[in-house]
Amino acid sequence: MVVVSGGRVAGVVTDRTPDLALRGVLLPGLVNAHAHTEYGPSFADLATAGLPFPQWIGELSARRRSFPADGWAAEAAGSAAAMLASGTTCAADVVTHGPGIRALAAAGLAGVSYVEAVGADDAVWDSHERARVTELLTADPGAARSLGISPHTLYTLGTRVFRALVALAGDLGLRLHPHVAETAEEVLYVAQGEGPFRLAMERFGLTMELAGVGSARTPIGELAELGALGAGTHVAHGVHVDAADRALLRERGVAVALCPRSNAVLGAGTAPVAAYLREGNPICVGTDSLSSSPSLDLLDDVRALRDLARAQGYDAPDLDARLVAAATAGGAAAMGLADIGRLRRGARADLVLVEGPASDDPHATVVGGAASAVWLAGERIGA
Repeated sequence: MVVVSGGRVAGVVTDRTPDLALRGVLLPGLVNAHAHTEYGPSFADLATAGLPFPQWIGELSARRRSFPADGWAAEAAGSAAAMLASGTTCAADVVTHGPGIRALAAAGLAGVSYVEAVGADDAVWDSHERARVTELLTADPGAARSLGISPHTLYTLGTRVFRALVALAGDLGLRLHPHVAETAEEVLYVAQGEGPFRLAMERFGLTMELAGVGSARTPIGELAELGALGAGTHVAHGVHVDAADRALLRERGVAVALCPRSNAVLGAGTAPVAAYLREGNPICVGTDSLSSSPSLDLLDDVRALRDLARAQGYDAPDLDARLVAAATAGGAAAMGLADIGRLRRGARADLVLVEGPASDDPHATVVGGAASAVWLAGERIGA
């Protein structure tokens, strides 16, 4: 039982009968550590289109340029409703267009709205992208949320632009959340400056410093060179990383938001989940958007991570417990949120009741289950 006062946890009472198999578990609300709520229900057909990643991102870019400006709020609201219905009460939301900031605040979701910069070389940055990002960073994110910056990727932003975004985050005291090492094509582009991403940026008329030359570094190494890896950063995807990359992430205290179903839909590859676990990398869980994922149910991604870890040889008995932690406290820690993701006195009373297979291990029940009731700041949603 959880005692709530003023929207906060006032106490936790454990009254489980010993040796009684659990069918329902009350736990902190789930934390989605990587989402794009503005790419909501109207973009869901892209998740079933079967497009390889370079074509998918080209189609998404074309669609977003022609999407009506007054439609983004409804998309983000639809995504927020889907997250709440499946037990997510806190989200790291990458906001490209702006209305997602207000939509998640209105829905009552805690977390960080990361204003995204994308598709910018020096000329674009100086002409309008800097002003657009700066303007969005003046928005009111709501009492339960804060703002951050998301430099999209190393291939959709020029090197100087990426550095400028890192500097801007430092000047404003904001957190960073870039995508990194999601695809093999990205690895090729960052190292050698070649491949489909070079061609795509040239088709968009963008002049990028890495094009044709590369950096001779991995994407993780390049982020480090740009000053983007630190305690205020968590990254999305982290699929194509080697042991040295993982060690660098651990050294810098950078968590990785793993999005296995999105990676599968886009043919991006499979993250080294077992290695992250064995080596002690901080991890969290994300769904990505409805444009690349079958749903925004975070527990579906937790189950996908469990399957990957087992297939990669992780056979320790703590797997379910570590994945539940990643989907709650891990996501909160990645966003620097001390009062989210844990059942303890003073924490925000965001809760989810998960019902699942009867088990003596509550973590197994959660991993195999589904949300049946959700509370925000102690108030039941949809009651």
